[in-house]
Amino acid sequence: MKTDERRQAIKQQRERLIKELEAVYLAAFDRLGEMEGEVGEVKAAQLTMMILNSKTAAIEPLEKEIEKPVITTPGEA
Repeated sequence: MKTDERRQAIKQQRERLIKELEAVYLAAFDRLGEMEGEVGEVKAAQLTMMILNSKTAAIEPLEKEIEKPVITTPGEA
């Protein structure tokens, strides 16, 4: 597999993982909305912040790698 093909395959896997993580977090937010009455607004807000922080920590590094510029080295003459 060529370098460009490997790079593209890795990029696709990162993008797929980001989509899957976003789906997991969306489901968590949906469940949280359903249980707000049970745990109260303050606890629900605290849990929301923890979930948001977790989502950011999980997804940002993947996005940064996708957006990182490709640095190439010159070929040997």
